[in-house]
Amino acid sequence: MNKFFFVFLLFVFIIISGCGLVSSPAYVYRSAPAGTRIVSGLEFRGTASWYGIPFHGRTTANGETYNMNDYTCAHRTLPFGTLLLVTNLANGKTVTVRVTDRGPYISGRIIDLSRAAAVSLDMLDTGTAQVSLKVVENE
Repeated sequence: MNKFFFVFLLFVFIIISGCGLVSSPAYVYRSAPAGTRIVSGLEFRGTASWYGIPFHGRTTANGETYNMNDYTCAHRTLPFGTLLLVTNLANGKTVTVRVTDRGPYISGRIIDLSRAAAVSLDMLDTGTAQVSLKVVENE
């Protein structure tokens, strides 16, 4: 009986530990290596969202304090300090933001903008917008 119980526990442990190794590519968030420079002019298109009050005053992934009134953003992989020209495809409004955080953590979104950037793009009420991102430069 003890032998069966031990084998059963070992089997359960192997199954559970193996589950942690399987991940969807949509949820793999890796930063570019330190010192990586992204070529200016690189463009992306997709869905943007914004984040504000619950995160205001918290520390971002690059160590800065998040200020929802600054023109910053969260991107999954672009190096911190990268400047992006963001264009709302529905109305043509643009804003330049700096990558200071990681995210968004919702599948299908390519960038999380600060509240100030969302206001400038006129997407505050809708919460999301179809945008294009163009790399302007790296710090």
